[in-house]
Amino acid sequence: MRGAIIHGAGDVRFEERTDPAVVEPTDAVIRTVAACVCGSDLWRYRGISEVKRPTPIGHEYVGVVEQVGADVTTVKPGDFVVGGFLHSDNTCAVCRKGMQANCLHGGGYDGCQAEKIRIPNADGTLLATPGEPDADLIPSLLSLSDVMCTGWHAAVSARVGPGSSVVVVGDGAVGLSGVLAAAQLGATTIIAMSRHASRQKVAEEFGATHIIAERGEEGLAKVLELTEGIGADAVLECVGTAEARAQSVELVRPGGMIGLVGVPHGDLPTDTLFWGNKGIHGGVAPVRAYLPHLLDLVWKREIDPGKVFDLTLPLSEVAEAYRAMDERRAIKVLLQN
Repeated sequence: MRGAIIHGAGDVRFEERTDPAVVEPTDAVIRTVAACVCGSDLWRYRGISEVKRPTPIGHEYVGVVEQVGADVTTVKPGDFVVGGFLHSDNTCAVCRKGMQANCLHGGGYDGCQAEKIRIPNADGTLLATPGEPDADLIPSLLSLSDVMCTGWHAAVSARVGPGSSVVVVGDGAVGLSGVLAAAQLGATTIIAMSRHASRQKVAEEFGATHIIAERGEEGLAKVLELTEGIGADAVLECVGTAEARAQSVELVRPGGMIGLVGVPHGDLPTDTLFWGNKGIHGGVAPVRAYLPHLLDLVWKREIDPGKVFDLTLPLSEVAEAYRAMDERRAIKVLLQN
């Protein structure tokens, strides 16, 4: 088979790879139907995170089961499945607490931007759709592998609920998914911080009630105008940079919560958090915890998170997908196999 290999900054190639196989009796092998490029993949592509050797890349997928190990019982060959960006057994002590991202027996994959993928812990990771999905549902199903569940995790971590005021920092696919999550959870004031018209449009379609393009003191002043002069009940930090994290601390009200899901590349102003009675919660999204509910919403067409994909390319053009994401010509690129 072929798959994406990152060789270094700005260097992703579509190369021959060894076909995956069932290694453990709990494994499955799927034929990839769609994959995508994640904003977190760009840390390596941009040279911010070191690439020490050529490495398979990608962690989001939907596909059709081709093989299963002897112990797999919940999916079978021919099933259309989606799984989270980390595998988990869904039975260990940590999983039973609802934090499958930290499964005691979990981990990552050997690159999902590939024609086939080995899925460890198949029973605890994969969910089959109720039937063969219509083609137009595939983008939304793919979003459940990471960005929609991560946006949901941001909103849940920030304790978004009916009547909440929410600010979303970051207008990438995760931030936009956070807007959708906040709307689903009942927030009535949803402020998207965005400077880009195409992303603003999606934010509004997902439920944003206000768009603020300004940053720094100007952006803070506009948020205060909309939140009784005290800041938002909840802030969803969906970027990970020091600037975004500092901004989030300023935007949340005393006693409010920040849902922190941006991959961290900067410190948090902990003194400001302490003296302002401002809380933080979040981290790596436990996709498997949210997947049943969100899959049901997508299948019933009650939400359409696949709108975050604004460019579709063949899997073989994965290098162009990275360029488009890096140059901000696309919010998120779907790769068809």
